[in-house]
Amino acid sequence: MSRITGKVKWFNNAKGYGFIEQPGSSDIFVHYSAIQGDGFKTLEEGQTVEFEVTQGPRRGRRPRK
Repeated sequence: MSRITGKVKWFNNAKGYGFIEQPGSSDIFVHYSAIQGDGFKTLEEGQTVEFEVTQGPRRGRRPRK
């Protein structure tokens, strides 16, 4: 699966989710559990991120980072 680069539109630390803007497509839902890395799993508005899109267990597309 190819990796996509996007920018964080917004991320709510209290709720643990947000959205990533994807070039030429709709925004992608991101949950804190999909964030890879050590420590507190968060994203900053405007941050550039690289991710893979997977189908979530509920509905819609979500990133696998």
